[in-house]
Amino acid sequence: MATPHEECIRGTVHHGQPQGKEEMIHGLNTYVVGNRTNPRGTIVVYSDIFGLGLVNNKLIADSYAKSGEWLVYLPDFFKGDPVGLKFADIAIPVDASKQSSLAKYTGLLATAPSLIMWFTRHKEGPTNKTCMDFLQALRRATPRGQKIGMVGMCWGGRYAFRAAQERNMIKMDDEIVPLVDAVVALHPSNLSLPEDAENFVVPVSTGWGLEDTNTKIEQKGKVEEIHAKEKQAGRKVPEVENQVYKPGRHGFSVRGNPDDPMERACLENSVTQVLKWFTQWL
Repeated sequence: MATPHEECIRGTVHHGQPQGKEEMIHGLNTYVVGNRTNPRGTIVVYSDIFGLGLVNNKLIADSYAKSGEWLVYLPDFFKGDPVGLKFADIAIPVDASKQSSLAKYTGLLATAPSLIMWFTRHKEGPTNKTCMDFLQALRRATPRGQKIGMVGMCWGGRYAFRAAQERNMIKMDDEIVPLVDAVVALHPSNLSLPEDAENFVVPVSTGWGLEDTNTKIEQKGKVEEIHAKEKQAGRKVPEVENQVYKPGRHGFSVRGNPDDPMERACLENSVTQVLKWFTQWL
């Protein structure tokens, strides 16, 4: 029998009409779905580089909101400039078995110039500021008793980690508070270690893919080592968990093949991971 968390996503991955709508929230066009009246908490989603243009990201936000407990925000952190879906079909095809090596590398070569320009437009400094500014505004606008969770996939995973860090806490009235109350990062890419995984102040759950060629499984051990050293040095480290997905192809929480039983399990279980973590901590 499926758990309630599994039921939240079953039948919706890759298929279906998104249930939310886009509106301006704290300066960014944001896909909004869920309980607007009396939510248990707010979940902010920082997507992969395909942003609002990839319907999967909206459907996953819908799956978080399906229980009626959460208000879910999927902001356009790319400000109308996500990576095109043509690159998604080349780099992370839904069904990798149908793509030849020649087709993949020919496609990657053809799209390389435009991708390089995209990275030039989305450098780390401005990108980080856009994310942290949104979270600061959300935290200040959220009633003090209401919790905020953040989940980041791929590109967004790095910024989910950062939202959990002591260095990004803000002052509200006479108190220093974290930007969010709990974090989930799924196949977080472009991590700069140890900096991006140091000094967490809220619980963090991470999902790693065993066969991820971008965010390699070795990163898991490095992150665990960072936290072990912090504990040995006497720092109080919040609860941190690391889950491993098999096969865990890069993008497994967003672009997995729903017709492949193992990849579909990765899709569904990553939603379960998010909802269980936030149910526990928010």
